Amino acid sequence: MADSPRQPPFRCLGPQQPASPVVLSIPHAGRAYSEALLAGARLPRRKLELLEDRLVDRLVWRAVAAGAAAIIADAPRAEIDLNRDERELDPALVVPRPRESALFQSARTRGGLGLIPDRIAGAGPIWRQRLSAEELARRIDTIHRPYHRALADALAAAHRRFSIAILLDCHSMPPRGGGAATVVLGDLHGASIAPDLTNAAERAVRAAGFALARNAPYAGGHITERHGCPAQGVHALQIEIDRALYLGPDLRSPGSGFDAVSRLIGSVAEALARQALEPPQAIAAE
Repeated sequence: MADSPRQPPFRCLGPQQPASPVVLSIPHAGRAYSEALLAGARLPRRKLELLEDRLVDRLVWRAVAAGAAAIIADAPRAEIDLNRDERELDPALVVPRPRESALFQSARTRGGLGLIPDRIAGAGPIWRQRLSAEELARRIDTIHRPYHRALADALAAAHRRFSIAILLDCHSMPPRGGGAATVVLGDLHGASIAPDLTNAAERAVRAAGFALARNAPYAGGHITERHGCPAQGVHALQIEIDRALYLGPDLRSPGSGFDAVSRLIGSVAEALARQALEPPQAIAAE
């Protein structure tokens, strides 16, 4: 597999000093496909784009304008998946083959969607050849780890300012149809965020008129698990949005619902911030 050249892997948007306890993560919308990456793929770019959370980075501007920070990946998911543990890797994809004891397998790696995706459903294997260990290390050192450091730094800055920080990890999901929920909130079944915050986000989604589910079929991934620590005042919530809500029939370009979904993300971020900063209710004396 051809090595990818160095390029800026992500953007940080928002005020220099935190104006909101909310930090948005957009890990799967990157579209900076290098020539080397495309040359190493047996699939055309249009197929690699199926891995993207298409245009989610363009949906968060209202939340950022209202004061939230945002960390937006430009490196494509095909290059490295920022919502996977760096050990969540198929060892057969790398040469020389890494020690399996240093990795762990999951349903995602078995499905071809580990740290380095290697298969796309309906399209087959992605790469012409295996990835060199040096290139894997470069992607981890220059894309994966810096992205997570940027998230941690933004959350720490928000926590210093507000004594609480909330990560809203933004994703999109394939159209589900059949009356299924079009927005799914994932809180690792209550482990990554305080219940009152998730409840506030749910109220915002329902008020906007979207069909909602919690933790099914998406409960949260590596980003939610890694950065959410409610006991320390740092919370994390994943939001998955049906692509048919905001993309056109081609599922590539903005559709008629694009602005409504941008408003939705802004409303969820606002609801989380408002709930986080709400003063404790005084207990009436008897």
